[in-house]
Amino acid sequence: VRIPNNEDTWIKRVLELGADGIIVPQVNTLEQASFAVSSAKYPPQGTRSVGLARAQGHGLQFQEYVSSANEKLSVILQIEHRTAVDNLEDILAVEGIDAIIIGPYDLSASFGKPGQIDDPEVLAAMDKIQKGCQSKNIPLGIFTMSESLGKKYFDQGYRMVSLGIDIQFLWSSAKAALEAMKEVKV
Repeated sequence: VRIPNNEDTWIKRVLELGADGIIVPQVNTLEQASFAVSSAKYPPQGTRSVGLARAQGHGLQFQEYVSSANEKLSVILQIEHRTAVDNLEDILAVEGIDAIIIGPYDLSASFGKPGQIDDPEVLAAMDKIQKGCQSKNIPLGIFTMSESLGKKYFDQGYRMVSLGIDIQFLWSSAKAALEAMKEVKV
């Protein structure tokens, strides 16, 4: 589940509901990365509080869940600001990061070039993120609105590609249906 922001309350709420992991947006510093990972992990690896909730079967599978959660849950950080690119080495050094996802649109906006994801400066930042993840053997993902870019990212070594958004698919299907109906002669 992509949480709205890097806050302990959101992390705990989503994990206690039984999510298999979290995607944490706008992680720009070592401290923010460390906080996200720590908040998602039970002691001694982290600071996640222990309680009875849906994730533990409301207590029925408590010990089983708590004993394996730190290994089973995924903590995915979004790198989507130039500050994060500047701090990339420190961020990637945090133990417990399961993957990184690039938010290319926010990244381009942080360079003062909103939506210009093919700008050389934005591409250079994305390349730095990719190389950093490869050097640490951290899986890398990205968001794209284009199938052709999605294929290109997989060819470049990305392991997760989030393709499009629900409203885009809904609108394109509705538009195609409307176009088909225009051909009907009544």
